Amino acid sequence: MDGTVEARASKRAIWGWMFFDWAQQPFHTLIITFVFAPYFAAAVAPDAARGQELWGYATGIGGLLIAFSSPVLGAIADASGPRKPWIAVFSVIGIVGCWMLWFAAPGMSDLTWILVIIAVAVFGMEYAAVFNNAMMPSLVPRSELGRLSGSAWGLGYVGGLISLIMVLGFMSASPESGRTLIGLEPVLGLDPAMREGDRAAGPLTAIWYLVFIIPMFLFTPDVMRRPAIKGAVRDGLSKLKQTLKRLPSERSYFSFLISSMFYRDGLNALYAFGGIYAAGVLGLSIIQIGIFGILSNITGAIGAYVGGRMDQRFGPKIVVAWSAVILVLCCALIISTTQTQVLFMSVADGSGLPVLVFYFAGCLIGAAGGSIQAASRTLLVDQVDKDRVTEAFGLYALSGKATTFIGPLSIALVTGWAASQAFDLSPVDAQRVGVTPIIGLFIIGLVLLPFVKSRHREAMATGS
Repeated sequence: MDGTVEARASKRAIWGWMFFDWAQQPFHTLIITFVFAPYFAAAVAPDAARGQELWGYATGIGGLLIAFSSPVLGAIADASGPRKPWIAVFSVIGIVGCWMLWFAAPGMSDLTWILVIIAVAVFGMEYAAVFNNAMMPSLVPRSELGRLSGSAWGLGYVGGLISLIMVLGFMSASPESGRTLIGLEPVLGLDPAMREGDRAAGPLTAIWYLVFIIPMFLFTPDVMRRPAIKGAVRDGLSKLKQTLKRLPSERSYFSFLISSMFYRDGLNALYAFGGIYAAGVLGLSIIQIGIFGILSNITGAIGAYVGGRMDQRFGPKIVVAWSAVILVLCCALIISTTQTQVLFMSVADGSGLPVLVFYFAGCLIGAAGGSIQAASRTLLVDQVDKDRVTEAFGLYALSGKATTFIGPLSIALVTGWAASQAFDLSPVDAQRVGVTPIIGLFIIGLVLLPFVKSRHREAMATGS
């Protein structure tokens, strides 16, 4: 497998590509994890447990749509050449979806259309990332991919942190006090009673993405156009068919796709339901969850940066393995914590220890999550030749999205099952039981990881 790169892209081109992560991270930070998701569960849905269930269905359906179509479009993109047109199309879909979240008012009677909008936003934003990731191997030699991926993830976390501070400091206010985290009245006349500051996270994400994706389009070189699109469709589908037929015989590649399918879904589910869990089980306000988000974004940026350097020195496989172990331990710590318990042991009423433990776990999740996502991109590139990379990221999206809908849907189903009359659990206990599938996803990913090979040593030896 030839992992060399004929020429290094310019610094401007590399920074343009890295700014995609900066542009997209607020979607994950503000919408999926720390602001809109817990707002939806606490104020839009009938109750937190039902909100967790519905959020699982919405994000799961968005993932399911990507799972069925991404390998096909990835193969077609490899055959046709340029990735930027694909990024542009799906970016428009994601931007429109995020903007429409503004209309999710508290106590809505019909949630169907807003659940559709959530699925559309997930579909557009995640798909744009598939094609942006595929541009990475053409920018630097293989030996530097770990550092590039880690730096990009770290930059993305900084962008997410700044956007979160903007929302919490100037937009999202407590309905009781009418003040933001730093004691100000919300800007632009946003109404705290109608939770307009929380809802504004959607339009802010759309505008942020639209502005900061521009450097990638202007400065990062794209692949040259290949044969006419009609031939590209035929060739792309033919290559995909060949890849799928021989994939089981490519042990390392196949094992990586299956392993990452599970551990990435565990991480995505952890991000998607962390804020909802905090609101329902620990009773945290949006502002308190935001503080949790600020801390985890800081550690996420540090973790991605340090993980990228560890990737370059020791290889991505080791970084992925240790990160997954840390995430399992953090999940167990969170599930064992409520307003009155830590590690399933009772604490005094009004104790601040549960919140501190939750914040501590969140910091570790941020650091390990940043590392595992950055290293996973590098490890995938190790599995294929350069001319198959978009198809590989399409299959990577398929493997991730194949369980990205299983993860949220399993949480939805287990939460609903635990809250049913057959068990008569409280909403808090139903939420705790409902998130347990996350641990199983990480463990399955770890079990399959030993079969995956990395080209780290080869790349370091050749300097490619």
